[in-house]
Amino acid sequence: MPELDTDLLSIQQVRNLAVAARNAQREFFHFSQEQVDRVCAAMADAAYRESARLGQMATDETTYGVPAHKRVKNEFSSKFLWDFLKDIKTVGVIRRDDAKKIVEIGWPVGVLAGFTPSTNPTSTAMFKVLIAVKARNAMIISPHPSAVKCTSETVRVMAEAGERAGMPKGLIASLTTVTMPALNELMKHWAVSMLIATGGEAVVRAAHSSGKPAIGVGPGNVPVYVDRSADILQAADLIVKSKSFDWSTICASEQSVVADTPIAAQLQAEMEKRGAYFMDDAQIATMSKIIHQPNGLPNPKAVGKSPQALAQMAGISVPFDARVLMARLKGVGPEYPLSREKLTSVLGWYIADGWEKGCERCIELLKFGGDGHTLSIHCRDENIIMAFGLEKPAFRIVVNTMATLGAVGFTTNLDPSMTLATGGIGGGVFSENISVKHVLNIKRLAWGVRDWNPDSSERSPQRSENASDAQIEEIVRKVLAELRR
Repeated sequence: MPELDTDLLSIQQVRNLAVAARNAQREFFHFSQEQVDRVCAAMADAAYRESARLGQMATDETTYGVPAHKRVKNEFSSKFLWDFLKDIKTVGVIRRDDAKKIVEIGWPVGVLAGFTPSTNPTSTAMFKVLIAVKARNAMIISPHPSAVKCTSETVRVMAEAGERAGMPKGLIASLTTVTMPALNELMKHWAVSMLIATGGEAVVRAAHSSGKPAIGVGPGNVPVYVDRSADILQAADLIVKSKSFDWSTICASEQSVVADTPIAAQLQAEMEKRGAYFMDDAQIATMSKIIHQPNGLPNPKAVGKSPQALAQMAGISVPFDARVLMARLKGVGPEYPLSREKLTSVLGWYIADGWEKGCERCIELLKFGGDGHTLSIHCRDENIIMAFGLEKPAFRIVVNTMATLGAVGFTTNLDPSMTLATGGIGGGVFSENISVKHVLNIKRLAWGVRDWNPDSSERSPQRSENASDAQIEEIVRKVLAELRR
């Protein structure tokens, strides 16, 4: 019997799923808001019930992270997310502005292709399915090659629940054979209307280069600045807790601490009490060789690992109760590998005298692989917090909370999301947490509110008889001055 060609099989699977999704979406288009919400609620409930099992599957398959923390992320991406989405109107008239005489009508985009990462494979699939279907779209999930089983199982659980609630068969699906030809086919297939890429730089670049509308998110290299005015005990607790959550597999996790000089020693001591282990220079040099590949990308073998597992890989000794490995660094850039994004339990450490110098260091770190993503600040001085908000090239600045869960909207009131956009400076279209509004087209009915007389178009605009030339000149001067600001 001839050997089966995996590439051809994977391409055919994409074509079959894309056409089936297109047909199902055309049927789903006619569902009412009540019917759509019934389907979404059923899928969210099913995913929530299976959160623990799917979290364990994700860790078993990828070897990344902590099963209990995967469960939290799954619960966040199912029940927590649905609680946020359930009252949002997406069908029919969604807004009416009687003053402006505009009516807005929800309209689906079509078939979406969602690319999910190995670091958050099940929770990202849940998130993308729910925001897509809430807007009456279809969704085809393309798993990371190292997380196919757990991701496709997540989609299966949700699809079966949705179909029991009346969802057309084929509206959501997952690839089960993932190859490069299949990814290319999915990105360019005629039935696919939009791409949502969450993952490594390669898949994001491919999505943006596909010729399709694409939402892609870049990497995060999140600095956390701790000011002299901060609650130091709280800051130490939250930073260690956040960095050790799922062994730093969320891209918004803290990557480097920038400590204000007067409180640096106290912050270090309090972090050490909570499981932060400060490596010596020799250990830092050894660790620097295993965290990244020669091209600067994360070493898959070191992603989402405990300090003890990393120590074993590096051949060094760390305490059995260490939760985070700390690396004192003198600069930022390629010559300091641990100043990059580290999707594992290693955290850089810098000291800066005053918030202005802390600000400069944070900008350096963001520009070295994290432009537009996330910054964290622990501070009680509102003026400094506002200065960071106005000046830093990051579109999520979380204050006095865990960066990991704050940026995704769990410990803050940001929109709950597993896809954190980075804006133009990060190579993206949007700068928000991606949600249902980004996959919902809006049609507008607009009534005429003013007339135009063609006979008056050639005449100069009339001015009030009460306004002098000097007054008009002053108004123009003020407007031009405002525009130059």
